[in-house]
Amino acid sequence: MSALDVLLPARAVFQPVVDLDTGTVVAVEAHAGPPAGSQDPRVRVDPAAEDLRRAVTAARVTVDLGSPLPLQIALRAETLIHGEPFLTELHQGLTEAGRRPNEVIICISGGFAPAQRQPVTSALRTLRRAGYLVGLSGVGTSHAPLDLLADGSPYLVKLDPDLARRASTDPRRSALVTTLLELSHRLGTHVLAPGLSTDEHVLHLRQLGVRLVQGPVLAPPEWQPGMRVTVPVAAREEPRKEDPGLSLGPRVSEFTLPAVTVPITATADEVLDVLTAESGTTSVVLLDDRQRPRATVDRTRFLLRLSGAYGHALYAHKPAANLADTPRLVPRTVPAIAALRAAGQESDRVYDDLVVTDEVGRCLGTVRVADLIRSLSP
Repeated sequence: MSALDVLLPARAVFQPVVDLDTGTVVAVEAHAGPPAGSQDPRVRVDPAAEDLRRAVTAARVTVDLGSPLPLQIALRAETLIHGEPFLTELHQGLTEAGRRPNEVIICISGGFAPAQRQPVTSALRTLRRAGYLVGLSGVGTSHAPLDLLADGSPYLVKLDPDLARRASTDPRRSALVTTLLELSHRLGTHVLAPGLSTDEHVLHLRQLGVRLVQGPVLAPPEWQPGMRVTVPVAAREEPRKEDPGLSLGPRVSEFTLPAVTVPITATADEVLDVLTAESGTTSVVLLDDRQRPRATVDRTRFLLRLSGAYGHALYAHKPAANLADTPRLVPRTVPAIAALRAAGQESDRVYDDLVVTDEVGRCLGTVRVADLIRSLSP
């Protein structure tokens, strides 16, 4: 029997992924617990099947909660060696749960034996080709070769929680985090610091240049999508020095955040529900069936149109594309300064979010113009 044939009700624990630059939640990590009444010590659980069940259950629970934010789920590296049959079943389960590939960040955790390198790398490529965002967890401590960052081309590097916490009091670990940050930036990969439990942890990592964080200091254990988070703020942040060796400056991929997306067929009412659910969402990207951006909805203009006289009556049940704009697309490899110049060419949309795309035109995320301005200001 497939792991998808029977999915008993399960509890889930949620953790927000917080962007320190804006103080908003940009993704939700979900961990599904065991099904009620399933903890029979006599029953042997297949680890790969359990990975699959937890991933699909996490997707279903977040969809049931109505969260429009991208979902972060975990898979063990050893699960990937099951190859195409497992990945096909995973894709089917997530799709049936109501999650499109571009809305899911699959973080691979744990190490693997050298003999498993090829199937793991192949599985990562398969996930990326399908449109999933791939992350590598436990970087800095897991038993995985560092050059997997090159071969795996991850969207996200998730530091080991203990490494992230101890960086604020241990100069050697702080230096290690700094090195991983520089390497990740040069590879066009985001860095996420999880497990932070004090203000000092957050502020120290922010000073080092970490932008995405998780941990109990930001949200209580009972946190769910839609609830507020607490972001420690330094009295005054010193500007970070850019590497003089990078003559073109940072690439736009360094500032890319997970996009909130809906199908191009979505109605204005459906987009309104998305914007109402998350007050920090500044734009919504409308995608075709190949995950390519076809239009973008700017939060301010969209809400103004709907709140006007007869606005809701006129537009609510019609395609949201009627109130959308042509997306402002930038490839992930474009320097940030070039993206900022492109944004300035449209005077009426200077501060609209940019949509970052991969090599085949699929949506990778969005960039807020204000972030580019802050990063390039002296």
